[in-house]
Amino acid sequence: MWQRLAGLVLKYRLALLAILIISTGIMAWFAVKVQLSYDFTGAVPRSNEKYQQYQEFKRKFGEDGNMMVVSVETDSLFQLDFFRDYVKLNDEIRKIPAVENVLSVPIAVNMIKNDSTRKLDARQIFSPIPQDQATLDSLKDVFFSLPFYKGLLYSPKVPAFLMAVNINRDTLNSKARINVVQAVQRVAGDFGERHKIDVKLSGLPLIRTIMATKVKDELVMFLGISLVLTAVILLLFFRSISAVLMSMIVVIMGVIWSVATIYLCGFKITLLTGLIPPLIVVIGIPNCVYFLNKYHTEYAVHGDKMFALTRMVQKMGIVTLFTNLTAAIGFGVFYFTDSAILKEFGIVAGINIMLIFLISFIFLPAVLSYLPPPKSKHTSYLDSPIFNKLLTMLNTLAFRHRPAIYLITGLMVIGAILGMMRLKPVGFIVDDIPKSDKLYKDLKYIEQNFKGVMPLEIVLDTKRKNGVVNLKTLEGIDKFTREIAEKPQFARPLSVSEGIKFARQAYYNGDSTSYSVPNQFDIGFLAPYMRMKATSDNPTAFTKLVTSFMDSTRQVARISVNMADVGSQELPRLLDSLRPRAAEIFDTANYKVTFTGTSVIFLEGSRYIINGLLESIALAFVLIVFCMLYLFRSWRMLIISIVPNIIPLIVTAGVMGWLGIAIKPSTVLVFSIALGIAIDVTIRFLVNFKQELEHHESNISDTVRQTINHTGLSIIYTSMILFAGFMIFAFSEFGGTKALGWLTSLTLVMAMITNLTILPAMLLWMEKALLKKARKKELWKALDEEE
Repeated sequence: MWQRLAGLVLKYRLALLAILIISTGIMAWFAVKVQLSYDFTGAVPRSNEKYQQYQEFKRKFGEDGNMMVVSVETDSLFQLDFFRDYVKLNDEIRKIPAVENVLSVPIAVNMIKNDSTRKLDARQIFSPIPQDQATLDSLKDVFFSLPFYKGLLYSPKVPAFLMAVNINRDTLNSKARINVVQAVQRVAGDFGERHKIDVKLSGLPLIRTIMATKVKDELVMFLGISLVLTAVILLLFFRSISAVLMSMIVVIMGVIWSVATIYLCGFKITLLTGLIPPLIVVIGIPNCVYFLNKYHTEYAVHGDKMFALTRMVQKMGIVTLFTNLTAAIGFGVFYFTDSAILKEFGIVAGINIMLIFLISFIFLPAVLSYLPPPKSKHTSYLDSPIFNKLLTMLNTLAFRHRPAIYLITGLMVIGAILGMMRLKPVGFIVDDIPKSDKLYKDLKYIEQNFKGVMPLEIVLDTKRKNGVVNLKTLEGIDKFTREIAEKPQFARPLSVSEGIKFARQAYYNGDSTSYSVPNQFDIGFLAPYMRMKATSDNPTAFTKLVTSFMDSTRQVARISVNMADVGSQELPRLLDSLRPRAAEIFDTANYKVTFTGTSVIFLEGSRYIINGLLESIALAFVLIVFCMLYLFRSWRMLIISIVPNIIPLIVTAGVMGWLGIAIKPSTVLVFSIALGIAIDVTIRFLVNFKQELEHHESNISDTVRQTINHTGLSIIYTSMILFAGFMIFAFSEFGGTKALGWLTSLTLVMAMITNLTILPAMLLWMEKALLKKARKKELWKALDEEE
C-alpha cells in the first residue's frame, strides 16, 4: 500500500503541491482573524452545579471580578497639596472610558440624619475640596470616625489607602480591556512618579489582562525561537540549506493550519491553545528528520533518487503515521474531559498533529523530486565519527551490561516512587506569575494590608420575600460576617448589615460606638430613616447602598468578601470551616447558603483540569496500547514497547516530588504530552527492528545491533530537536509554562535513553520467545510490505 501511495504522491506531485499551497493561503486568511480569550471560567463544564450557581449570582448581582485596586502608602495623604493631587488622580481614573465608578477616600460619603425629611442624606466628606489644612484635618477626623471604611479604604496596620475601580463587564470580556487597564496603569504611574512613591495595582482585571497579553507575546516569541533553533539544529545535522528550508516550510504550514483551526472551530487563543503552534513546530520537525534521514540513507546505498524517494515513503510512511497518531492520541483524549478549555486544546492539537503528517507526507517527496540529488556533504553525517562511537557504546551497553542497566533503572524507579509520594495537588490564581514580578509583589502587598482582592461571594436565600430585612436575618448576617472577618485570609465582608450599621451610626449623630445592628428597642425609631422604598427619580443614598446587596424582592442577600489567593488546597478547608457555622446561624429549613464567586470557580476549574488530565492520560495509555497491539500483534512486544515509556513518566513524577513541584494543570499536562511523543521513539525503533529482522534470517542479536546503528542517529537527533523545542518554554514568564518546558524536556531525554538502552536489552532478554514467534511468521503480520 505504501509503495502505491509513494507512486501516487510522486505522479501527481505538482497538483498536490498546488492544492496544499492554495489551501494554506486560505487557512492563513482565517488564521489572522483569531482572537485572544479573556474568559477564565472555561475550565468548568456548563452543566456543573457551581458554575450554574455562579451564573445565577451574576444574573442577580452582576460581575464580581471587575474591580481593580490602586493603593498608595504614604503619611502625606492628608497634606493639602498631596490630597488635591490625589483627588485629581480620582477624577482622571473616573474619566477613563468603561470605568463605571471609583470608591476612594476623596469621594467617601457620610450619612447625615435629616429630621425634617426623616431621611439619611449622603454627603461627600471632602466636598468641596478643602482650601486650607485646618479644614482638611477636621474632615479627616470625620472620615476616621466611620468604621465602615476601616479595612476597606484604609489599612489599620500602615498608612496605606485603597482606591477601588469598577470596570464595565462587557469591556472586560473584550480586547478593549487592555486599553482601559493600561490607561489606569499610566495615570497611576504618573501620580507615583510625581510624588516618588510606588503605587500598587492589583485586581482580577489587571491580572487577567496582563496574563492574556503575555500569552500573545510569548506565542510570537516562542514561535520565532523554535523556528530559529530547529533551523540551526537541522543545518548542523544535514549541512543543507534546502533541507532546512523544506522543514521550515512544512512546520510554518502546520502553524498556519493550527491557528486557522482554532478560529474555524469557534475557539479563541487561551493559555493552553496558545501552546499549540510551538508544539506543532517541535512535533513537525521530527517528521522531516525521519523522512530526510531515510531518503539520504537509501540514496547513499542505491544512488537512485526516485528509488530513494519511493523507499522513503514506503518505509517511513507507516512509521511517521503511527508516531503522529500516538502523539495525536496523547493530545486528542482531552476532548473526552468535562473541561471546555481542555476539550478545545484536545480538538485543535489532535487534528493538527495529523495534518502536519499529511503536509510533510505530500510536501517533502514532491519537492525533493524536483531538487537535485543530495551531495556527499549532505549525507556525511551518516558516517560521523562522534556518533559512530556513541552508537558503539549503546551496542556495548545492550549486549554486555544488561544487568547494570536493569540495576540502575530499578534504583532510579524506586527513588522516583519515593518522590511521587511527596506530590501534592495545589494551584493559585496567580500561580504562573513569577514571584519577582511587580504584579505578584503588588498582590502580596494588598493581601498583607487589605487581606486580598480575590472575590468570594456568599449568597443567602431567605426563601421568602422581604426576608433579608428581617431583624433576625440581619443579626445573623452580622454575626456571620464578623466571624469571617476574624480569619486572617479574609477582609471585612460587605453586606446589607454593614449598611444598616452605618445608618444606625448616622441616626445617633455619627457616634462610632453606635456602629452596630439595631436591636428590637431602637428599630422602631430607626425604621423611618431606613425605609427601603424611594421614588424612582430620587432614591436615597441609604437605599442605593443597601439594595446593592439584595435582589429586587429582598429575598436573596449577598455577602461580598475579598480574600487572599490561598490556593486550591487551602480554599476548600476554609470554606469547609465556614459551612458548619453558616448552618448553625442560618437554619437550613428557612435559609439556603451558597458559596460562589471567582475564587470558587477557579478552585472548581483547577480540580476539573487536573482530574481531566489524569483521566486523559489513562485513556491515552489505553488507546496507545491498542495501537501497539495492532501494530505488533504480540503481548510480549507490547510489554517491551510500554516499559521504556512508563519509566520516564515515573522518573519525572519523582523529580517533581523531590523538588516540591505541585500537581497543577500545567505540570500534569507534561505526562500526556510526553507519553504521546515519547512512544514515537519506540515505534521508530521497533518498526525498523521488524524491517531488519527479515534481512538477518530472524537473528535477534544481529537485528538489534543493526537497528541501533540505523535508527540511533535519527532518534538522537529528533530527541535533541524535541528537547530544544520544549526547553524554549523554560524561558516563559509563566511558572507553569516554564515547568511544562523543562519537565517535558527531561521526560523526552529519559525516553530517548530508555529506548536506546532498556528497549534493546529487553529485546535481547526475550530473544528466544521472540525468535520462536518470528519463525512462526506471526510477529509482524500487521506490517507485511510489498516487494
